[in-house]
Amino acid sequence: MCRDSFHCTHGAHSRWAVPSNSSTSPLIFMNRNLHDDEPFGQFVKVWLASNSERRKVMLEPMFPTFHHAGIEGVDESPPSGSVDHQVLTICKRKAESVLDTNDFDIVIVSDTMISDPDDHSLSMGKPSDAVEAAMMLHRLSGRRHQVWSATGIYFMEKWNFFCEVAVVEFPSFKDEVLADLVQSNSWVGKAGGYDLHGAMGEHAQLVDGSESVVLGIAQSAMDLLEHLSLAL
Repeated sequence: MCRDSFHCTHGAHSRWAVPSNSSTSPLIFMNRNLHDDEPFGQFVKVWLASNSERRKVMLEPMFPTFHHAGIEGVDESPPSGSVDHQVLTICKRKAESVLDTNDFDIVIVSDTMISDPDDHSLSMGKPSDAVEAAMMLHRLSGRRHQVWSATGIYFMEKWNFFCEVAVVEFPSFKDEVLADLVQSNSWVGKAGGYDLHGAMGEHAQLVDGSESVVLGIAQSAMDLLEHLSLAL
C-alpha cells in the first residue's frame, strides 16, 4: 500500500502553493549572525496555528519556544470529494485564515480526518460529545481505517502543503473497554474520537504509514520542520 496516495495519484509532488501575503517582511533569521553550533530552532519565530496539545508536544523538541494558538472562525465543514481532498481543503482554509505572518518566520497549520471504513469518500471528524465519540469508536471497533493528515508550512514567504495517509487497526472492543475509552475523555478534540498516545494507545495498532500522521502532522512536514530546526 502506498504511504502517501498523493504521490501515487498525482505524481512525485505532495505540495501545493497558496498565495502568501505580499506584505510579509524578510525573514528575521536571515539577518542573524549565529555561531555554527547554535541550533536554528532556538532563534526562529514559529507559530503553531492549532489548539492541539498533541501537535504542540510533537514540535517542542525542534523549537524550544513557539507560539501555540489556533485560528478562530475557520470553516471546517468538509467539502464534497474524497477524504484526502477534504482534509487538504480544510488545511488550506486554515492557511488562508492566517492574515498576518509578519511576526513569524514559520507558520504551521494542520488538519486530520479519518475515512469511514465502509466508504472512503466519507470522513469522520472530531466528535461533538461523548455519545458521538462512542458511536465513532463502535464503528471502528475490530476494523482497519485510514487516517489522513494535511499540513501546511509557511516559510520563505510561501505555503507548502503535505497530505499523507496512515492505516490503524482496532481490536473488537468489549462494552466495558468502550465505556472506559469514552470516560477517559481522550476523545475530546480528536478525529475519530481517539488519541493514539492516550487511552487508545494500548489497543490500537499502526499497520501502515507514520505515527505522526495519526497524531496530526504529515510526516513529510515533520521532516521539513526538523531540517529547518537544524539549519545553518
